[in-house]
Amino acid sequence: MSAPGRGLHGHVLDTLGPEITAGEYPPGSVLRTDELAQRFDVSRSVMREAVRVLESMHLVESRRRVGVTVRPESEWNVYDPQVIRWRLAGADRPRQLRSLTVLRSAIEPVAAGLAARHATSEQCAELTECALGMVAHSRGHKLEGYLFHDVAFHRVILSASGNEMFARLGDVVAEVLTGRTQHDVMFEDPDPAAVTLHVRVAEAVRAGDAARAEELTREITVGALQELDILAP
Repeated sequence: MSAPGRGLHGHVLDTLGPEITAGEYPPGSVLRTDELAQRFDVSRSVMREAVRVLESMHLVESRRRVGVTVRPESEWNVYDPQVIRWRLAGADRPRQLRSLTVLRSAIEPVAAGLAARHATSEQCAELTECALGMVAHSRGHKLEGYLFHDVAFHRVILSASGNEMFARLGDVVAEVLTGRTQHDVMFEDPDPAAVTLHVRVAEAVRAGDAARAEELTREITVGALQELDILAP
C-alpha cells in the first residue's frame, strides 16, 4: 500500500518503481505517460508527478518528443531509501543485501570510532538505551521490536560520529536492517553474540575508547556478512 499522504501518485510509484528496478522495463525502454495514466486509471497530472519522483531517483528521464526513458542501472540513485526498498523486494535481493552490508562494514566501524570521540552525554545515554532495548527484544520472536531499537542504535552511531556524510547514511542502514527482517533474512531470534556486541559498543563509546568501539563494530558487520552466507547465499 502507498504511504499515508502520498496519494494517487504514491500508488503509481508503488507499482512502477519495483517494476523498473526489477528490470521489467530494461534501460532505454520508453514509457508513455498517457498509456500509464490509462493503466493506473489516474490523471495525466498525477502521472507526471510520479514521473518527477522517478526522475529525482535517476530511474528515468523525460525527453521531448520521445517520452519517459528508463535510465541504465549505473545511473540510478542507489542510496535513495525508496530505491533500496524496491530493490530489496525484488529477485535481486541477495546481491543487494550483500552490497549494502559491505557498505556498512566499510563505514560503521569508522563511525563508531569517531562516535567514541565526539558523542555527547545525551547520545551516549540514547545508545545505551537502544542497546538495552535490543537485549529486551532478543528472545521470544520479537523481531519487530528488536528492529526498532537496532535501527535507532545505528542511527545514533552514525550521527554521533560528527561526520555529516556518515549521518546521512542513517536511512540507508535503516532500509538494510528493515529489509533483512521483513524479507526473513534473519534468524528467528537475533544472534546472542551480536546483541552482546552492541552493548559493548555502547560501553566503548561511553568510555571514549575509539579503538575498542571500532573493533567491536567491525565484528558486528563481519557477523552480518556471515549471516548472509547462511541465509541469503
